[in-house]
Amino acid sequence: MKATQLNENQEFEYVEIDEPECQPGWVKVKVHATGVCGSDTHKIEFGWKYDLPAVMGHEIAGEVVEVGEGVTRVKVGERVIVPPLIPDFSCQYCEQGLYGLCENYKMIGTHYIGGFAEKLVAPETNILPIGEMDYEDAVLIEPFAVSMHSVMNMDVELGDTAVVLGIGAIGIFTIEALLLAGCKNVIAVDINDDKLEVAKQYGASYGINSIKEDLEAKVKEYTNGLGADIVMECAGTPITQEQALVLAKKRGKVGYTGIGYRDVLLHERHFESIFRHELTLKGFWNSYSAPFPGKEWTNLIAYINQGRVNLEGMITHRYPLNKVDEAFKMMLSREQTFNKVIILPQEEKN
Repeated sequence: MKATQLNENQEFEYVEIDEPECQPGWVKVKVHATGVCGSDTHKIEFGWKYDLPAVMGHEIAGEVVEVGEGVTRVKVGERVIVPPLIPDFSCQYCEQGLYGLCENYKMIGTHYIGGFAEKLVAPETNILPIGEMDYEDAVLIEPFAVSMHSVMNMDVELGDTAVVLGIGAIGIFTIEALLLAGCKNVIAVDINDDKLEVAKQYGASYGINSIKEDLEAKVKEYTNGLGADIVMECAGTPITQEQALVLAKKRGKVGYTGIGYRDVLLHERHFESIFRHELTLKGFWNSYSAPFPGKEWTNLIAYINQGRVNLEGMITHRYPLNKVDEAFKMMLSREQTFNKVIILPQEEKN
């Protein structure tokens, strides 16, 4: 079968590889759409730390084409998504239902063939039917589930006001998740005016360009001088990771979702805000809960099929399987504005 594999850091090759075998308890999926995660670009920008060559891609939607012995939950022909985390189900964290913290996990797209291939295999536990949902909508569930996981654990109260720092795909999904959870107003923060306009299309009440405006003053203006009940950091930059600490009200909550790749050095005032204002800080990793893979996933399937979330326009770029390298070059160059970039493994273009 065809796949695009990473041979060396930032060096992709479109190749023919052996089709994976469908062992007992596993399912083979024909991949119809795979999202390119922001963490994918970070992994190759800062150095791939896993075995090479690798077939990446962990935001996966496709069709079941084979089931292994003992598989009963899905059947050939079903449209499905593939949550990529494969926990061991036996470590102390898995026994608590904290699968994202598993001490011995594996990942599709890292340790196993991922979605930058025509087909892949996964355990039956990692296969979720989606009904008649469009594959391009379905491929957005994995990143959306990351936002759902963080918001579900922030104890949102009806009528809360929230700030979202960083309006990439995760930021947009976080806005929608906050509104679903009961927030009355969401304030979007970015340094790109186009992204702020997009945020309003997905439900943000206000947009603040933190380069052009006084961020703290504007947040106070929009929150009756108090600060936000909830601040969600989705950019993963040292600046926003520090800014989040002074945007929350006293006894407010700050959630960190953006992946950090640089040291964060706090100014005294920002650090003091943690204890002087008795803030609650939470960090979020991945998107899983009990029963595996969690309500983050199953609720989203229902919400999308019911038309309760807005996914229109989220996918801004599409590439065939033999153009994965071009997708990464575009994203790493940062010369274009994009939200979700997807790969379509059943397409091939010259």
